[in-house]
Amino acid sequence: MQSAEAAQIDLGKAQVMDRIPKIIKEIKFGVLSTQDIVSQAVVEVSDRKLFDLEKDRAIVPHGPLDGRMGISSKSGTCDTCGGGLQICSGHFGHVRLVLPAFHVGYFKLVISILQEICKDCSHILLPEPERRSFLKELRRPGIDNLRRMQIVKKINERCRKTRTCYNCNAINGVVKKAGTSALKISHEKFRAFNTSTSVKKVPPPSKIFFDKSFEEAKKSNPEIEKHFKKAHDDLHPLRVLKLFRRISNEDCELLGLNPAEARPEVFLWQYIPAPPVCIRPSVGQEAASTEDDLTAKLGDIIQSNMNLKNALNKGAPVQTIIECWDHMQLQLAVYINSDVPGLQKADFGKPIRGFCQRLKGKQGRFRGNLSGKRVDFSSRTVISPDPNLRIDEVAVPILVAMNMTYPEQVTRYNKDKLRQCVRNGTKTWPGANYVLKKSQNFKMNLKFGNPNLIANELEEGDIVERHIEDGDIVLFNRQPSLHKLSILSHFVKVRPHRTFRLNECVCNPYNADFDGDEMNLHVPQTEEARAEAMELMGVKNNLVTPKNGEPIISAIQDFITAAYMLSSKNVFYDRKTFTQVCLYMLLPGTRFDLPPPSILKPQMLWTGKQVFNILMRPNKDSPVLVNLDAACREFKAPKGTPRDLDANDRWLCIRNSEVMCGVMDKYTIGSGKKDSVFYVMLRDYGPAIAAEGMNRLSRLCARWITDLGFSIGITDVYPGDRLLEEKKELVEHAYVQCDEVIQKFKSGNLEKAPGCDEQMTMENIISGILSKVRQQAGDLCISELSRWNTPLIMATSGSKGSNINVAQMVALVGQQIIGGQRVQDGFQDRTLPHFPKHARQPPAKGFVQNSFFSGLSPTEFLFHAISGREGLVDTAVKTAETGYMSRRLMKSLEDLSTRYDGTVRNSSSSIVQFQYGDDKLDPVDMEGNARPVNFDRTFTHSEVTTFDNSDKGLLPDEIMTLCQSLLAKERARLNRYDLMGNRLDYMDRSDNGIDQLESARDYLQSIEDYISSKAEKLRSIDGGNNGQGRGRGINHTAKISARTLAAFITSCLVKYKKAQVEPGHAVGAVGAQSIGEPGTQMTLKTFHFAGVAGMSITQGVPRIKEIINASKEISTPVITCQLVNKGDLRAAQIVKGRVEKTFMRDVIYYIEEDWTGNDAYINIKIDFSTIQNLQLELGLQDILAAIKKHKRFKSADLKFRSFGSHIHIFVDQQATRTALSKSEEAATGADPYIRLKHLKRLIPTIQVLGHPQCSRAIIRTDETCTTNTLLVEGYGLRDCMTTDGIDGRNTRTNNIMETRLVLGIEAARTTIVEEIGEVMKDMAIDPRHMQLLADVMTYKGEVLGITRFGLAKMRDSVLQLASFEKTADHLFDAGGAGRTDLIEGVSECIIVGKGISLGTGSMEVIRALNFSEGQIGPRKTVFEDAWGELCEGRRSGANAGAGKGAQASAGKRKREE
Repeated sequence: MQSAEAAQIDLGKAQVMDRIPKIIKEIKFGVLSTQDIVSQAVVEVSDRKLFDLEKDRAIVPHGPLDGRMGISSKSGTCDTCGGGLQICSGHFGHVRLVLPAFHVGYFKLVISILQEICKDCSHILLPEPERRSFLKELRRPGIDNLRRMQIVKKINERCRKTRTCYNCNAINGVVKKAGTSALKISHEKFRAFNTSTSVKKVPPPSKIFFDKSFEEAKKSNPEIEKHFKKAHDDLHPLRVLKLFRRISNEDCELLGLNPAEARPEVFLWQYIPAPPVCIRPSVGQEAASTEDDLTAKLGDIIQSNMNLKNALNKGAPVQTIIECWDHMQLQLAVYINSDVPGLQKADFGKPIRGFCQRLKGKQGRFRGNLSGKRVDFSSRTVISPDPNLRIDEVAVPILVAMNMTYPEQVTRYNKDKLRQCVRNGTKTWPGANYVLKKSQNFKMNLKFGNPNLIANELEEGDIVERHIEDGDIVLFNRQPSLHKLSILSHFVKVRPHRTFRLNECVCNPYNADFDGDEMNLHVPQTEEARAEAMELMGVKNNLVTPKNGEPIISAIQDFITAAYMLSSKNVFYDRKTFTQVCLYMLLPGTRFDLPPPSILKPQMLWTGKQVFNILMRPNKDSPVLVNLDAACREFKAPKGTPRDLDANDRWLCIRNSEVMCGVMDKYTIGSGKKDSVFYVMLRDYGPAIAAEGMNRLSRLCARWITDLGFSIGITDVYPGDRLLEEKKELVEHAYVQCDEVIQKFKSGNLEKAPGCDEQMTMENIISGILSKVRQQAGDLCISELSRWNTPLIMATSGSKGSNINVAQMVALVGQQIIGGQRVQDGFQDRTLPHFPKHARQPPAKGFVQNSFFSGLSPTEFLFHAISGREGLVDTAVKTAETGYMSRRLMKSLEDLSTRYDGTVRNSSSSIVQFQYGDDKLDPVDMEGNARPVNFDRTFTHSEVTTFDNSDKGLLPDEIMTLCQSLLAKERARLNRYDLMGNRLDYMDRSDNGIDQLESARDYLQSIEDYISSKAEKLRSIDGGNNGQGRGRGINHTAKISARTLAAFITSCLVKYKKAQVEPGHAVGAVGAQSIGEPGTQMTLKTFHFAGVAGMSITQGVPRIKEIINASKEISTPVITCQLVNKGDLRAAQIVKGRVEKTFMRDVIYYIEEDWTGNDAYINIKIDFSTIQNLQLELGLQDILAAIKKHKRFKSADLKFRSFGSHIHIFVDQQATRTALSKSEEAATGADPYIRLKHLKRLIPTIQVLGHPQCSRAIIRTDETCTTNTLLVEGYGLRDCMTTDGIDGRNTRTNNIMETRLVLGIEAARTTIVEEIGEVMKDMAIDPRHMQLLADVMTYKGEVLGITRFGLAKMRDSVLQLASFEKTADHLFDAGGAGRTDLIEGVSECIIVGKGISLGTGSMEVIRALNFSEGQIGPRKTVFEDAWGELCEGRRSGANAGAGKGAQASAGKRKREE
């Protein structure tokens, strides 16, 4: 679809071929009418035979493989167009059906239409005023599809309730699918009459006529009369077709159809299209061929059609004709969709693949070929590490480089290079594989041509497909691609051997390791693609993750180990060794300044820390001044001494790129921390400087640790005698504690924890004791093992493992936890047959006291295996769950982007957010925790870089005055105006003053607040506000100069501007990945304790699924009630009693039957001491009222009497009781004895207090025992909010749908954000991503789940919905309604190959086409323009000089005269 002519514009170096492609603007869906099917067909298919065996297996004319419908083999030609397989795309045929048949795709639509029309006159079942009203609404211009569907649904509901036609007064009944049959429709015309219980009902004439039609049948079988009521009217296709043909065009509009495009009769088959042969190819074999399912099914349809035709021609019985007709309909249904409900599945063989099966699913046309395609110019091989590469390079094997090509256009600048490539040919690198001459339209393969001849004939404008070479841009990807950093662009470095190699620092974004992983490499084929890959996907531009702005490309494993050891306090080098170590990391030609030695006498020595000074700033010409204060991995704040005097050297302090103290470990050079060296370099000096720092580090550490040697042997995990002794004491002490708890449990003296029974309390206590043992063992290992112990170095530096891993290898493996608790009994009341029944001791419940070094006993090994198995199953299940979740998130959010007006909109321009994240800031640029600037670090940097001893320190008031004057200019841009344009007060936060600049004002205020806190700190220093204090404290202790303050505020404002999100940014896709990718690391463990034992809340992946599905019923609904009187436990218990359900069984002392003479009654004694202990507001009359209110007691003939603490319920022995229902009559009967027994069983279950939906309530007390909160399990938010003693305004539930119902859509949105934040709090996701998801779920005014149902309400695009789920259903619906897809969203654009309107595609370049002849010719390059101007300047200067010289000589002559 490209224009035939291509304009060529010579722009000097790069010629641009301007081909304007034809772009699909919209796709209109419809249904082929009978005329369309016949007119587009080239042949009528009427014979089921495929080959004529008598004529050497020739294809039978008019058969399913007729040559006029195209070919499926490479050798033949099409009988219609004469083209081969490459040219001919096939032609349709048609099959003429003897009788019409239902189309399985439109079967529901046909039923829906029949429900809305009269089955006699085809008029719509609406009164004329309503009909006109609905028509007017449907014809309103600009009505969207969602609204149209709602109106059509309303019309359907209204018509289904109509029983008499307003046009002909005919009776209409219920139309529905008949029983279990796949394609039969029944009309229960007289259902309303048959089910009526009125004694005065009179059958209408049509009912009498209908019953008379059974007279003949009644004569032969009188029993049939009692089944007349069940007789239905059969709506067969022929009758339906006649009804549909009589529907008026106006009524078609009310049915949701466009009569100009598709009338209702097109939804029935009269002719069926036979698809081209090339989409159902035959697989040829020696003596036979295997045919496609479609071909076989087409033959079956033709056969059943012929059988029906023969039956009609012979005058066969009606039953036979109906059976043949049904069989044909069945074959047609399977032809379209073999998964139709109600169809009998074949017991053997592969299921048939109908048209629907070819479209849907992962391998279907939509997901398999349209949304994702196989590509050329791609390669895949195993990866291996290479620390000598730059982080933005990838080493490509020569073998791959000779197969991957880039089409480079010949210009006058690269002609010689490309000629040499062509001469080298295909077998020598760097060579070329193909040449495309501009004058010819085919490729020349250099494998077969004469390379020298072709090279000599190269002209400017030719295209050479050369081998990729050093410096080319490629895309590198590892699957699964969970986020955008799974595919980055690198520069090629062609190397020998057979693997791709990359710097280990880049493993994190790919989640790659080198245990056999394979990766994919793609070569972009245009200059535009290369430019976008380099700028948008380059490694340097993606050093931080968009999830939250943390560094993701950084030092790992061995690099961290080496850096940690090199930066330790005891590493010293003489000059020779120090310079050698420095040269490890520096490239040839890099000059470095040797720093002054740390020790001068007796010998000049340099420290390992000084190596890192050179790494950050090799020489004084470098502008890089890193200033950082950060905690190292094992930092524990010392008491009474400053952090930078930590004895363990665990506080990193860097000033002007000089390491003052601290070590380099996971926290300071690794990923995931914003207080790291490379992150500071990135934020202050840009990605190029940070990347260069990482390149130096990887070269330094790899070479240094290779020289040193670093390995793990069995001796490294050998425990000493002292460690074994201490471990033994630890375990024995823990066992004694556990035995004491078990003894208390057995004797019944164990005090229960809130909300737990004794068993749970015991398990919780024992689990706590045993988990401490492993932690203490880990601490023992740290103190006992040598400081040069290699596993310990790795654990301490954070390069791999933790103290617990060391403890498991050396000391003990510890308690095995399965399902969040100790191993449960599973074999006859014990964990394993090796232990006594009901054994609860640690060894019997999964405690492993051996280490991996000493080896596990058989039982310990089994427990450890159980635990390992659980982890494997958990991972496997989680992968599938989170993969599907990520796909749903991406599909729902993919087309959201920021626009130039600051809003976030989808592809149809619906506003989802007025400002992205409420502040227009990009999470990738957040320095602090979701904040754009880390004020402390920025102030330190400004202070150190502007330090000058001669600058005077400012007084507190001077600081605030200067701060306000510096911010005044910025604030002047943020003035408030009302809707009329009148200026308001800057601090006016009323509704009139709300605008989109609120977040910017808040940011300026936060700067002022920070400076104010500094000034207050200064004010507290000796000197106060007078001039004398300046000399004593202010100039020395906490000096703030004017230059420092100006530099700080400027830096803050610049960073804020840079952090603003760019228009066109695909915030939706990034948000979906930022939530989906960490989901793969989340646990599937469902429960955790909500602050108190016994109250568990669903967590992990299941909870995320509940939230994004917008489930109405969740597994653990919890209402968190804030109390009015928070500090009083007794008041909390009273409120708990009001809320929690209390039953009779909770408050009765006993219940007994009493028989005295003629009286029989139940005696209930109420236990008022329990009521008092539980703080229940309950009296005898309240209990009596609750019993009487119960539905079983309302109509029963019972008498009640109450006195003291007793309630008597009398049963009259003589009374005949009216049963409430059949089941109750069976349960209770008239016998007083049975009735008493029934009441006795029923009474304990009666609720006497609390809210009916609140099953349980627990009081949670905080750690300081000052605040009580009520946690209520169940629903009933409105009831809880209105309960006395509960602060309703601060009460919330974790059920989003209930929040929407009670508090509205904004509250639901806030709940979604908080709940996702709570579940993923360990993942450190920026709240802006969660806010965007919540806004997408709620921007329509209702809570829409991220499911196919929610997506259908959010978006109107047929292709997007079809590429997600239920492909065939969406396509049939679109065809039936005649919908139009405007091709605006991401999915649709990918399917039709159109540019996506996000990022660089979000704007269009409009160029004027009225060029003059002179404008189109070759233009000068920038260099040529500049050179021309320079020459012109010199010429004019020379002319001016010559002019001045002529004037001077003339003047001289005049004087001489």
